[in-house]
Amino acid sequence: MCADTAETPDYKSTLNLPKTDFPMRAGLPKREPQWLDRWAKIGVYDRLREKALASQGEDQTTREPFTLHDGPPYANGHLHIGHALNKTIKDMIVRSHQMMGFDARYVPGWDCHGLPIEWKIEEKYRKKGKNKDDVDVVDFRQECRKFAEGWVDIQREEFKRLGITGNWDDPYLTMAYHAEAVIAGEFQKFLMNGTLYQGSKPVMWSPVEKTALAEAEVEYHDKESHTIWVKFKVAGGDQILAFGDEKVELYEKPEGKAAVDALAGAYVVIWTTTPWTIPSNKAVVFGKDIAYGLYEVTGTPEESWVKVGDKYLLADNLATEVMKRARLSEDQYTRLRDVRTGELKAICLNHPLAGAEGGSGEWDDIRDFREADFVTDTEGTGFVHCAPSHGMEEFELYRDLGMLEQVITYNVMDDGGFRAELPFFGGSYILNRKGGEGDANKKIIDKLVEVGGLLARGKIKHSYPHSWRSKAPIIYRNTPQWFAAVDREIGDGQDTHGKTIRDRALTSIDELVKWTPQKGRNRLHSMIEARPDWVLSRQRAWGVPLTCFVKKGLLPTDPGFLLRDDAVNARVVAAFEAEGADAWYMDGAKERFLGSDYNADEWEQVFDVLDVWFDSGSTHAFVLRDREDGTKDGIADVYMEGTDQHRGWFHSSLLQACGTLGRAPYRNVVTHGFTLDAKGMKMSKSLGNTIVPETVVKQYGADILRLWVAQTDYTADQRIGPEILKGVADSYRRLRNTMRYILGSLGDFSEDQRVDPADMPELEQWVLHRMAELDHKVRTGYQSFDFQGVFSAVFNFATVDMSAFYFDVRKDALYCDGDTLNARAARTVLDLLFHRLTAWLAPVLVFTMEEVWLERYPGDDSSIHLTDMPDTPADWLNEPLAAKWAGIRQARRVVTAALEIQRIDKVIGASLEASPVVHVRDETVRDALNSVNFADICITSDVALSGDPAPAEAFRMPEVDGISVVFEKADGEKCQRCWKILPDVGQHSHTDVCGRCDDALG
Repeated sequence: MCADTAETPDYKSTLNLPKTDFPMRAGLPKREPQWLDRWAKIGVYDRLREKALASQGEDQTTREPFTLHDGPPYANGHLHIGHALNKTIKDMIVRSHQMMGFDARYVPGWDCHGLPIEWKIEEKYRKKGKNKDDVDVVDFRQECRKFAEGWVDIQREEFKRLGITGNWDDPYLTMAYHAEAVIAGEFQKFLMNGTLYQGSKPVMWSPVEKTALAEAEVEYHDKESHTIWVKFKVAGGDQILAFGDEKVELYEKPEGKAAVDALAGAYVVIWTTTPWTIPSNKAVVFGKDIAYGLYEVTGTPEESWVKVGDKYLLADNLATEVMKRARLSEDQYTRLRDVRTGELKAICLNHPLAGAEGGSGEWDDIRDFREADFVTDTEGTGFVHCAPSHGMEEFELYRDLGMLEQVITYNVMDDGGFRAELPFFGGSYILNRKGGEGDANKKIIDKLVEVGGLLARGKIKHSYPHSWRSKAPIIYRNTPQWFAAVDREIGDGQDTHGKTIRDRALTSIDELVKWTPQKGRNRLHSMIEARPDWVLSRQRAWGVPLTCFVKKGLLPTDPGFLLRDDAVNARVVAAFEAEGADAWYMDGAKERFLGSDYNADEWEQVFDVLDVWFDSGSTHAFVLRDREDGTKDGIADVYMEGTDQHRGWFHSSLLQACGTLGRAPYRNVVTHGFTLDAKGMKMSKSLGNTIVPETVVKQYGADILRLWVAQTDYTADQRIGPEILKGVADSYRRLRNTMRYILGSLGDFSEDQRVDPADMPELEQWVLHRMAELDHKVRTGYQSFDFQGVFSAVFNFATVDMSAFYFDVRKDALYCDGDTLNARAARTVLDLLFHRLTAWLAPVLVFTMEEVWLERYPGDDSSIHLTDMPDTPADWLNEPLAAKWAGIRQARRVVTAALEIQRIDKVIGASLEASPVVHVRDETVRDALNSVNFADICITSDVALSGDPAPAEAFRMPEVDGISVVFEKADGEKCQRCWKILPDVGQHSHTDVCGRCDDALG
């Protein structure tokens, strides 16, 4: 230890105390923008690309390209904490790989098309009392484009403020002309390879937004819904004969006719939470292995819609609950008998509105009644009402039976209203314009009550799909849409990984992609394994249109329905390249693209726009494939997004690329969780628990936010809050102090002081071993995207191994020695340590490590981010030495703990006042302690080592066996320069210092 300079002013100038202008207080919020300006001025990102090009000379090793492909955020609104987490992880991946010797490229991008932007423009129109449909579509699209451009500029600056590096001057935008041309071209590949088709099936539909939605555009919230139990009367034999050959055959069998005769007039009861689907009902289905019974009402309460003698078919497991809902007690009904599956197969049903006055025969047709494997007896009644236009399971059932034409209805319009001519309900709405409850459900329930079709009603709160944009509930609605078939063989000659999109995707997941964390593989695999065909079309205006034509007068299943012509496709792509996708909407566009080869009057131009997930799923083509800073094979080294993107960008990119490239467009998929508040609650403005990146940056600085990312396990959900950020700031201060100490100690270091590792004392060689050990862990961690593991290892090394141990031990030599081996070796190690710590931490603390670097290497072109991680020689590793020093440090712990008791008891004020006796049972450990200056290691003036048994009063630590300490005060006088208490003080030319200090003074 050095002397207190206040007490020994005569020796202050003789001590080699740390000297640095590096401030203890960071002042990050004010200083970080200065470094941003500096990086922009010297063009750090561009210089790294030039460095990669320069490495391709004859005498240099080419830097291997490494490309993280950016999943595009949406150009709509300020950044939230999830954006900050996402982009920071990406930045750490890019920066760490660059510093490990790769040419790490990062092209940021934005998703610019789609409903959120269109919705904002419509909101603006509505405030002005303006109707979107009255505006020219190209003018409307231009407003959308301008809106997106504004938010791209805002978000770009917000991302840059977080220290994110990348090609900010030339990002990719899905609305750029080239991007729109490529998206159209990628769609045309589906058109030409036979996977594109037009079909009509129930899709998730937003009545408020008037468009189909993808699964990724849907989120689930609690919703209160009407729930009703509806009666379908079993039809008589004459009605069965009018239904169809299948039922006639069953009816004509003796047991079938008997079943119909026995059950005619009874009611099959269904339960639904969507009363608005009842007008579209076409059938009821039952389960194969469910036990059913026939129940008769024997008595009724005063308020009930049942009457004595009514007979109901119900699943036995659910009958009691259903009767309870009908307000019947157990003594008011009886079970008559079993109802066998064979009996159920023979009967048909009447719709509850059949024959209703004013119904115009709309519901008079007989309703099918058959078995289905999706029926259970866990809730409801054991029977399921089928409106195949509004339910996928029912649709698939009747599709597979070849009966869709008999069961599909078109009662619900794109705004969620019933068609005007629908009896009783025409013009009523499922939802109101803001997404609340419309009048349709009430009207239907009231009508069912009026005609005696209702058994019971109620309300239920349940999880229900909502549009994540408008936050309004959605419905399932049968509409003509364009699909990409995932199970249709593709004749494109790219069959290495499978012949269908699904096969190629599953093969890619299992064989071509590494998943971090591994559970991401399982999630996406199960989704792809079970997913239906991809709905590509949206009924909107702002997006890339489905650039195809259909032949008038033909059905989608007819040959020649779709125009497949390479020349037409090429004209479209060329126009988009020059003018953008607006070219599709210009006057005369159809004639222009069809050219003289086709009669434009015979063809219809499709004006649906592509699902925005197709846009972002195609980015690999116009970013990875087409750009100079892309990749040779169009495949990214890594995609990194939140876990929600298993059903979003990871998913759509996989499907799109498997349809065009034949495989996944990525080699690694890294997934992060969601950011929650400090209590683990989802952030919400209404709860007031949101953490905004801008607020954190203004209070603490971006490096603190980045450090929070590095400290957390991003693969799971993370928490953030004021107390958590305070803890992060404390970790930052400890690291900053470590770097400040190193800088101060190296203030006068010069190359002529450098010591060869082989000539260093053991303590320094141990530090070199730890650096070599850590270098491997850091590189392995960065390569596997384990930032928490990297930071934890570096932080513990810097604060525990270095600050709390090595720096503490070597302060005496650094401050008080003259030109000794110990001092020179220590400075050499600190120099080596400086270069490694700054490089290891630069991908995380981008601003602070730049500040540290410039403190030693100022200059207009200097930057830590233009350097690589220094090579760390493998021969620094020395496992035997490491094992020896592990034992020495264990012994030191016992001594330090023993002295701390004396200090607390005020026996001593500092450890240099002690000269303890250390009893060491193990001879090998004792020899190890004797081979080093153990007093310096313990920061005592002297130490005595003994192999004798320790006295009973000796200090011991239970976890360190065989080492005991007897406290003794140091003998001698206090050196007024180094403060050690030594016998030789007063025996030298400088009478108040020790021999070592006398030599240093000269």
